[in-house]
Amino acid sequence: MYEIKKQIYLTLTKNQKAALCNFLRALVKKSPDMNTDEIIEKFIEDEKYYLEINASRFEFLADLIYDNEFLADTDLYIKECKKYYEYKKKQEPLIKAQKEFEKKKRKFLKEVKMGKEPPTKKQLYYYEKLCKKYGLEKKELTSKLEALNEIDKIITEHETKNIYTND
Repeated sequence: MYEIKKQIYLTLTKNQKAALCNFLRALVKKSPDMNTDEIIEKFIEDEKYYLEINASRFEFLADLIYDNEFLADTDLYIKECKKYYEYKKKQEPLIKAQKEFEKKKRKFLKEVKMGKEPPTKKQLYYYEKLCKKYGLEKKELTSKLEALNEIDKIITEHETKNIYTND
């Protein structure tokens, strides 16, 4: 898509070209079910209307909107945008799987790091309070990960007991 941008709208300034391309790309993204000709027709109709009421974002298109070269460039760019979004849609499952993998990897690395660090004072204090509250025997905690797992185990075990005993 970026190579096409270099080849189209050669008569426009850099800012005009960027604004027009961004608008067209957003238009293609908003209407994936429309074909290229329908998108061009919609764009031209809207632009004609806004030019008539003197409220256009693209005043520079007043002379170009009927030009064959402009229409050919627009058609080419819209087709390229459609290809881009179709490709992106096909890549979605792969990207989602990659994100999920990265999430699991970060979790694993965090656990490895926590397994090497000693438990915090807060964890030890909270663990002691839980053991006292539920009358459990205290263990010697050697890492943050172990403390986290023990605290979680106590909480889930006693919450499920409370749920069943309260009914």
